[in-house]
Amino acid sequence: MHRHQGSIKTSINLAPDRGNTALDASMTKSSRSTARPAAEPDVRPPLSTPDRILLAAEQLFSERGVDGVSLREITSTSGVNSAAAHYHFGSKLAVLEQLFELRAKPIAQQRLTLLSALRYNRQGRPVLEDVLRAFLQPALEALSTPEGIAFTRLRARLSFENEAVRRHVLDKTFNHSSRLTLEALRKALPQLPAEELNWRFHFLLGSMVYTMALPGRIESLTDEQVDTRDWTVALNQLVAYAAAGFRAAT
Repeated sequence: MHRHQGSIKTSINLAPDRGNTALDASMTKSSRSTARPAAEPDVRPPLSTPDRILLAAEQLFSERGVDGVSLREITSTSGVNSAAAHYHFGSKLAVLEQLFELRAKPIAQQRLTLLSALRYNRQGRPVLEDVLRAFLQPALEALSTPEGIAFTRLRARLSFENEAVRRHVLDKTFNHSSRLTLEALRKALPQLPAEELNWRFHFLLGSMVYTMALPGRIESLTDEQVDTRDWTVALNQLVAYAAAGFRAAT
């Protein structure tokens, strides 16, 4: 089985429209002089077969979940044959793993970078809000692009998938950065019992995933006065909310 290691490109190469030659012939000299210059043709390369499969899978998974999509549907939507999908990936799970490699690994890496840059006071404690921001920002920032929105919805849907699939993919991608975040939280809140800290981190995860899913409930309840699609506002609100929860008395 061959694993695709590139990055997904979402642009599609379209051949320029050559127009109607009969109409061109009948155009007057004056109309030619006033016509707008033709747009430059799109010379970007077309999507590769693996990228087409990954983009189709990402869209289908985000809309219907992993269990609700077959490899045959992915190949049909992407416009490639089943043999190509089996050649490049081998299975639906392998497609999902490669999607997480491309989309989620940068999130985990950015978390590690932000955690390594935390400020510590004289007691060796990081600032709680900085720890929370280091954990939340890479995930919520993905909402700033269409591809990121599709992936964050897929990430939210995985919470309801088959446990074996969910753990296999999420554990492999996020366990390291999540455990380092927990360790930083322990340093920031040394007085908080371990069980309490773990429960509060559990609720942080739930708040993050729900926000990433863009369910639109608070928009509906407030007649659109709140817009959770603005990830910077959502991040600031969630950091403040979570910090208050972590500092609450036991």
